[in-house]
Amino acid sequence: MEFTSAFFDDGERRLHYVSMGNPAGPLLLCLHGFPEYWGGWRDIMPFLAQTHHVVAPDQRGFGKSFKPEGEEAYRTRNLVRDAAALADHISPSDPFLLFGHDWGSSVAYAFAFAASARLRGLIVANGVHPYTFQKSIIDDPDQRAASQYMRFLRSDGAAAVMRQDNYRRTLTMIAGFSRSDWMSADAKAGYLEAWSADGAMEAMLNWYRSSPVIVPPKNQPAAELAGQVPVLELSQDALRVRVPHLVVWGEQDEALRPSCLDGLERFADDLTIEKVPRCGHWILHEQPERVAAIVIDWARDKALLPGQSG
Repeated sequence: MEFTSAFFDDGERRLHYVSMGNPAGPLLLCLHGFPEYWGGWRDIMPFLAQTHHVVAPDQRGFGKSFKPEGEEAYRTRNLVRDAAALADHISPSDPFLLFGHDWGSSVAYAFAFAASARLRGLIVANGVHPYTFQKSIIDDPDQRAASQYMRFLRSDGAAAVMRQDNYRRTLTMIAGFSRSDWMSADAKAGYLEAWSADGAMEAMLNWYRSSPVIVPPKNQPAAELAGQVPVLELSQDALRVRVPHLVVWGEQDEALRPSCLDGLERFADDLTIEKVPRCGHWILHEQPERVAAIVIDWARDKALLPGQSG
């Protein structure tokens, strides 16, 4: 099987995406995070494509996709609309599986909250539900410390720093979240090319700046934040996943601590959590075959594979 590159342009958005697998097969839409691009799925796509038509877009602001200016363009509702438009283009009538990693998981969760009827299931790999993530940042000192980098990425001048010395700081951030020995010379070249596109770093950082997630200073008492954290004020019903939901979790993730999973069962009607030892935040690169096997086994168990009745 080979990667196929294409563009989707409906006049409102122009999204580059790469696909693999039988185009007539069931759609598995894969949403990357920061600071990646569609290449975040390169290692796992050949395994997933054995059962699905796997589609991995460059989300807005990343890679070869469009890069609108301003923080407002990167509000979650706009990111969800991108995913919905692309899915409707590729699979207009059939429900599909949605798979998110890192920031892509945030979009995937929001999609599931808003349009569960379009989904057969939701898969997340080292990504977080908005409520449990925000609560972890407030209540868990380890997660609050691990999330301080978000404060920097939201600051003025962050884009210039992330570009310095041929993106040294950006590469260091990848290595800081977990092992990065998976990054070959070719993979590194792909990332550098994606980050070097006009306006890319500013657009990528707008994902952080537009997010409602609050990251207080490490030493600010949680009591001072009462009533000032919008995500925690949302109703549980509005944040519920109503389709079968799989979380694959690399246990050595330095960016997302175990407390991010606490209470997730309150927001999911059908939840499966599979933890992978000796694996970190870049789980899709570190153990792609293992993750794909977990996904396919789960889909088979939930009768979500082609030919099965769900």
